[in-house]
Formats: sequence, structure tokens, C-alpha cells
Amino acid sequence: MELIVKAKDIFLEYAGRDILDIEELEIYPYDRIGLVGDNGAGKTSLLKILSGNLTIADADVRRFGSIALIGQLDELDLDAAQDNGEMLSRLNVAEVAQETMSGGEETRAKIASALSQHASAIFADEPTSHLDQDGIRLLVGQLKAFDGALLIVSHDRHFLDQVVDKIWELKDGGISEFWGDYSDYLRQKEEERKAQATRYEEAMRERDRLEAAIEKQRKKARQVDAKRKGAKKSNEYAGRLGHQKTTGTKQKKMHQAAKNMEKRLEALEGIEAPDSIRAVRFRQSKALELHSKFPISADDFSLSFGNCVLYDHAKFEIPLGAKVAITGGNGTGKTSLLKAIVRRADGINISPKAEIGYFEQTGYKFDARQSVISFMQNGCEYSMTEIRGILASMGIGPRDLTKDVGVLSGGEVIKLLLAKMLLGRYNILLMDEPGNYLDIKSAEALEQMMSAYAGTIVFVSHDKRLVENVADIIYEIKDTKLVKIFQRE
Repeated sequence: MELIVKAKDIFLEYAGRDILDIEELEIYPYDRIGLVGDNGAGKTSLLKILSGNLTIADADVRRFGSIALIGQLDELDLDAAQDNGEMLSRLNVAEVAQETMSGGEETRAKIASALSQHASAIFADEPTSHLDQDGIRLLVGQLKAFDGALLIVSHDRHFLDQVVDKIWELKDGGISEFWGDYSDYLRQKEEERKAQATRYEEAMRERDRLEAAIEKQRKKARQVDAKRKGAKKSNEYAGRLGHQKTTGTKQKKMHQAAKNMEKRLEALEGIEAPDSIRAVRFRQSKALELHSKFPISADDFSLSFGNCVLYDHAKFEIPLGAKVAITGGNGTGKTSLLKAIVRRADGINISPKAEIGYFEQTGYKFDARQSVISFMQNGCEYSMTEIRGILASMGIGPRDLTKDVGVLSGGEVIKLLLAKMLLGRYNILLMDEPGNYLDIKSAEALEQMMSAYAGTIVFVSHDKRLVENVADIIYEIKDTKLVKIFQRE
């Protein structure tokens, strides 16, 4: 079978850390591959290397066909998309200036650009980010109809199930291959996790047994040593020297037995506990407590941009402590609503004691030279242990704490910003697509943390699973109004 890509000796190092170390990989014309891995594992870098958008020394990457790359939002080539008006129309993209597009409209334009190239393969980096459900359905249909190879990075589990039949897991620089869709991959990983849990439990039982046996041997050796010292002082019998030799030999054997068991104990230390998501407990100081039944509400909210009416006499209520999802099509004004709440726009009622934290889609600002831990500690009332706990839940481990924020991947920065906000001095959080660009494990951890958060959350998301698992109330924007379509009992 002919190849699309054949690559050898892909080695990439960044900030003193090995990111990629891949001996060989191949992509064939009808491959449908989902590329998964933790944030910072090198998924985006690998896509760029294989597509020819990033060149590294000594790597041998051969391409036997054209490759279209769907990059992230800052990489849109709108001119290429507008050269094919039919594809733009098929994906419901208006031919407008890029700076006026919403995140979802910009994503649709990127996809149109890639599909219009009629390439041998499409490599896509988070193609569902910012897309509404209609956009995702259109994308799934287009990718299923595409007759070339697919290599897709995505945090959307349902999307991967629909379009891929093979998973590449990128971990510790290398690729492990799993046949089947993402759900099949999860089942295989769960079997591995259970087997690892069994090995770990057996190792812990053996550890406890060895530690007890070592202590027993040491205790016996101490007793023999005490007897030998007592015998040395005694001159009451002639054969005392022979007794010393016997007890000394016995003591050495006991110490040697203890050392042998210690070596076996050391070998057990290499058996790691299976991965699990840590539970995180959030607390809120008395000073930040709200007593209003609805800390955010609107009786008559209107908002327009030029001739475009987004909201016309809209009404809504955000109950205290609720997790409220705002849904709707691309360009309907979801982000605009969050921004209106932040600036306390006319028509929106907000509790005077509200302390609002806002997570934006783009435009993050931070000091790239600041260490991860100092960034987290600045203005945070949580202890170092609590900070470490939430970072660990998001996949940021102890070795990452001293790194400069500037060396983190885009997904790692987003995890850091989310963790910072969840631990901040706020009682209301506004979150615009918080799950975008997170690896799947981190997305699952985010679901748990949002649910456990002590305050009120209003969030925009196109991630069906995130909305279903977190939202107590779901509003949908329809015809310039906010319509409540779900409320948890």
C-alpha cells in the first residue's frame, strides 16, 4: 500500500525537556487517526513536523502527497478559504473580514480553507474548538466524505468516536497505537489501568510484608548482638570464644537477609499507582459570601453591534451557587453576553458584593518569565499544598512548578489560568469555552472542579459532555432571547 507520510528519527527538545523521541511512523491514504496525549506532550509540534510546517534537524520526513493543516485560531489563512466560496457556503461561513468573526466562524473558515485544497491528507489541531453543534455536525459529515488520510488532535471525545478508527497516544515522547475509536481506546486503557492497579496493590502488600520481615530480622540481629556483647564481658566458662564466633556469624546472616529484602523492597518502588483524578475541595471566605438569591439577572437587556441585534429585551436569572451554561449557534452573542456582565452593562443587574473572575477565549496576559508556582501564589489565599493539589489534578506536576510560564504549551497555559481563577478571590466565575485545547484527562478534571466550585459559574461551551455533566441550568440563545431549556431537579 502506498504511503502519505513516512517519518524517521523525530527528536524534539524544548527548554531542556525531551518532547518527541519517535524512531519511525507511517501514515497511509485511508488512515483515520486520532492523536491524543497530555497538554505539552508535543501533539501540535508533531502535526507541524509531519505536515512540513516545522523543520527539525536530523529528522527524515517524506511526504508522498499534499497535506492541508487546520491549525489553531491564530493560524487562519482566510484568503485561501475565500478562494472557494462554495466550501465557505457549505460550512455556513459568511464572507466577512476576519477581525469581525466570532471564534466559531473563524474555525469554520479554517476548515473551509483546508477542505478547498483537495489535499491527500488533512491534519487538524482541535478543529471543533469554538464550533457550535451544527458546525460540528457539518465538520463530521465533511471529514467522513473526505477520501484522504486524517490525523486529528481533539479534546472532543464524541467527535473522535465519529471520525477516527485508530488512536495514537503520545506519551513520554513516543507513540503507542490502539485500534478502534476513542471509546475503544478508553476501554483498552481501563483494562491496562485495572491491571496496573492489581500490580500496584500486590506490590503494596508485598512491601508491607517485607518491611515487617526486615524489622523482624533487624530486631533479632539486635538481640543477638546484645547477647554477644554480654558474653564478651563474661569469663565464667571456657568456651566463650566459640560462642562469640557462632553468634557473630548468626548476626551477619541476619543483617544480610535484611539487606536482601531491602533490595527487593527497592524494586517494588518502581511500580507506580494507576492514574486517577484527585478530588479538589474549594472553600470561600465569609467576606466573599453572597446572599442575593439571583446575583446576576436581567429584566430588559438589549445589545446591538451596528445593524446586528444580538439581544432584544432579553430576560434571564442566574441563581446563587448554580452552574449555568449559555449555548447557541456561532455568532449569536454568547461571548458578548459574558463581556456585558463583566462591564455591568445597562439592563443587567449584578449583586454589589459580586467579585467576578473572567476566563476569555483568547488574549491571555501573563509574565512569561514568572515561575509557575509564583504565578499561582500571587494573590492566592490557598496553601501551597492546596495549590499543588489542583495543579496535579490538571496534569501539572511537581517538576513543572519551577518552570517559567513562557515555556509551557498553549494547553498548559490554559490549565494554569483556569486553576488560578478557580483559586482566586471570586464568588462568580464567567468562563468562555474553558474546555478548549485541554487534553481529555484535564477536561475531565475540569468538569469535577467546576462542579465542586463553591461559587456561581456562568459558562459558554460547545462541549456537549461538559455541559451535560456540569450545568444545573442551560440557556439557549434563540431569536435574540435567552430561553431556559434545562434545569436540574
